[in-house]
Amino acid sequence: MQRRLLTKGGTAAGGLAVAVALGLAGTGLAIAQAWLLAHVIASAFLGGAGIDALVLTLALLAIVLLGRACVSWASELVAVRISARVKADLRARLMAAAVAQGPRLAAERSSARTALLVTRGLDALDGFYARYVPQLVLAAVVPVAVVVCLAAVDLVAALTVALTVPLIPVFMVLIGRMSASHRDRRWAALGRLAHRFADVVAGLPTLRAFGRAEAQVAALRRVTDAYRASTIATLRIAFLSAMVLELLATISVAMVAVGVGLRLQAGDLGLEVGLFALVLAPEAYLPLRRLGAEFHAAEEGVAAARDAFALLDEAAGRDPAGASGTLEPPPRIAALRIEGVSVVQPRRDVEAPAGASVEVRPGEVVALTGPSGAGKSTLLGVVLGFVAPTCGRVVVVAPDGTSLDVAALDADAWLARIAWVPQTPYLAPVSVADNIRLGAPDASEAQVAGALAAVGLGDVPADRVLGERGSGLSGGQRRRIGVARSLVRGAPVLLLDEPTAGLDAEAEREVLAAVRAEADRGAIVLLVAHRPGAMAEADRTVAVCWRGLGPGADDDTGAEADTGAEAEADAIELTNACEAGLAEADEAELADAGRAGEAELADAGRAAEAVDAAVLAAQAAVSGARGPRA
Repeated sequence: MQRRLLTKGGTAAGGLAVAVALGLAGTGLAIAQAWLLAHVIASAFLGGAGIDALVLTLALLAIVLLGRACVSWASELVAVRISARVKADLRARLMAAAVAQGPRLAAERSSARTALLVTRGLDALDGFYARYVPQLVLAAVVPVAVVVCLAAVDLVAALTVALTVPLIPVFMVLIGRMSASHRDRRWAALGRLAHRFADVVAGLPTLRAFGRAEAQVAALRRVTDAYRASTIATLRIAFLSAMVLELLATISVAMVAVGVGLRLQAGDLGLEVGLFALVLAPEAYLPLRRLGAEFHAAEEGVAAARDAFALLDEAAGRDPAGASGTLEPPPRIAALRIEGVSVVQPRRDVEAPAGASVEVRPGEVVALTGPSGAGKSTLLGVVLGFVAPTCGRVVVVAPDGTSLDVAALDADAWLARIAWVPQTPYLAPVSVADNIRLGAPDASEAQVAGALAAVGLGDVPADRVLGERGSGLSGGQRRRIGVARSLVRGAPVLLLDEPTAGLDAEAEREVLAAVRAEADRGAIVLLVAHRPGAMAEADRTVAVCWRGLGPGADDDTGAEADTGAEAEADAIELTNACEAGLAEADEAELADAGRAGEAELADAGRAAEAVDAAVLAAQAAVSGARGPRA
């Protein structure tokens, strides 16, 4: 994963080349600093040189120190810019993948986890690029350069450094393997916390209405405690690993110092060479020590990058539902034909829908019926191009009879011809008018007002600013604003997923009348319907069924779907019968019913008085029984 971040993370290659060059420059300056410092000390203590004689050397030493500071600053600057460019590139690619996969991504992956990945997760890459990568470059360059320089002047010190330096990477690998599980658990705990918090915030009004808010607060507290515990465990490992690496580096430098001191005392080594070895030896261990310390700072970013690349690989490997063709849709659509479309649902051993076929022409309203889970919404996703069918196809028929497969059409051009109302229309925290104009940015105020009036929301101010996810409106109002948005769009194809769910009878009639008006205008209307009113308004209904793919699949086909369709037909007949019965009731019958109701209430009142009397008698008996015992 780190190799992929360094080579395929986006635009990191050029910046990494600059980082390597700066690392080499810093290594050269560190060697020059050690030699100049050793020369100044040896000349002052052994040769008795004064300031005048050492002024040039001291000036060079000051320049080297200033150069090291500049190189360090430039390295951090380059690393930060690399991080910013890679994050921007990954964010753009993730958003493109999310949009290409459409609603199927939301169905398979928590939107809160995706939002966490794109924001907090990718921001954690700053620790990887700004701190870990510079030390990674230095750790690869500095120890080799130090050993080569020491070998030129002191072979024993070079051999000591060469034998002890590999101990630090060995322990880093052992610690990294131990901390990998903690890192993954911490990232997973953070994802669960984000998902739970988003769900609680979205459903808070419902939880408050049913008195379950406190229970969810307790659940959030448990998830937060789990995340806190995993974070503390990760920090504990980070501190222990830093201590181990510091201990190894200290012991290694001490071994070099002991060898240099013994040979200085024996006269086998000059003071200038010994000082050079002592000053330069710690530089060989410093990048590795810092690399081990920054490894934990980069872990969260690496874990987030793993999820990001997994999502990108999934989007690239899957035949994307929104794969864009090259053909343009016909200017006019003579028919929309669904031919034997089946979709194997992920993580479910079923096809839903299974072999769905229907043809809809302009001016028609066709209702898709069937039991829940039969694949009605999935079928709309296939028409939109968001879901790739396992078999079958969706065809657009031109007026001249030419048939074009939706998969071969340009995705943006095809979506521009469709107005789609999902089960839960998205409402942005802007005004009602701006939410309606999401489908048609150039819509006039009169068009917006007309769409609102058509769906029965003429009393809702168009300039009213909504809260997050449309808070401030009821569920039915949010759904009707979604329908109004589709009406303003004026598209030749109108796809509605249960547009009247949660509406009362009057609001349902208004919405269905607006849908019928769109069909009369020449639109192709395909709607998912469960309610009898919506099915009665349709010109015809098409039952969508599912089919099991596992053992006994032959028994799991259309029987339940047919039963569901029959039940829906019975419901329509029952509703019509009830409406006819109410229409035939006259005022005399209603008056008789009222008088019968009053009589029943009077009887109930007398019964209640008798019960009260019995209760009083029982209380008196109990009081009399308690008296003698007292």
